[in-house]
Amino acid sequence: MMDRQTTHAAEEDPRNEQLLIHVNGQLVPKDEAVVSVYDSGFMLGDGMWEGMRLYDGEWAFFDAHMDRLFQSCKAVALNIGLSRDDIRALLDDTARANGMTGDAHCRLMITRGRKAKPFQHPSLSKWGPTIVAIVEHSVPASGLAKGIRLASVPQVRGLPHAQDPKFNSHSKLNCVIACLQAEAAGADEGLMLDPHGFVNTTNACNFFIVRDGEVWTSTGDYCMNGVTRANVIRICRANGIPVKEKNFSLYEAYGADEAFLTGTFGAQTRVASIDGKDIGDGTCPVTERIRALYKDLVARTVAEQKAARQ
Repeated sequence: MMDRQTTHAAEEDPRNEQLLIHVNGQLVPKDEAVVSVYDSGFMLGDGMWEGMRLYDGEWAFFDAHMDRLFQSCKAVALNIGLSRDDIRALLDDTARANGMTGDAHCRLMITRGRKAKPFQHPSLSKWGPTIVAIVEHSVPASGLAKGIRLASVPQVRGLPHAQDPKFNSHSKLNCVIACLQAEAAGADEGLMLDPHGFVNTTNACNFFIVRDGEVWTSTGDYCMNGVTRANVIRICRANGIPVKEKNFSLYEAYGADEAFLTGTFGAQTRVASIDGKDIGDGTCPVTERIRALYKDLVARTVAEQKAARQ
């Protein structure tokens, strides 16, 4: 049996113990990077976040990440108070202060800020947003090559009029519960269904299967609008790989030839099993082709971003 792992498992790097972290305009040593217990993110999960990777000094797909961040914050009337260029500058400054040009992962967090009293109403956040950027030296763990074990869980993705799953919000309890349920079942992560019982996403990543050479993923109605998910769909369409956004069941997932997860950290991570059932024969030709095409897309995108900034 494989040791339990997650899609965000990274190789140990002692440099991460000496990080400088951006907290509200200042670079602060890791052990001193704190926010108020009155912060709306800590108190209520009232905030949005983005995860980005640094390649050759560029934050890959930066504009797509900013589109999602600014749209999400607008939808919940959270005024970031910074432009996209301001955010790029603070991320660049944080990476530079930590000696990073690549193999780094950022978690950018923006909350509604400190509250005057420990209650829910947004108007109690009177002093503007809290902005934190953690940029770590980060290389996916080699053990991820063995694949992730998923367990289908009873916790489902919610309806948009409850809490829209497209919000990359600090309110992640729904996904945390799914992860706990998977862990109790002896798996690495939870495979979540939508409200109608169709396969949707995991607690941390978007989910794809391959059947008879076709790539399938959910309709997108109940999952995070992942930047990597969108790039994989785009790659498939541009390179003659049949791809479908559709409803499908656990029955169809169990019988898949391949399955993989997508996310900014791990790009494409193989799924080894679902509910104890091995996926395919262990070979992943379509997944490997997508990985190669994605790597090429990252390189081209980073080169274009660098050229545009010169």
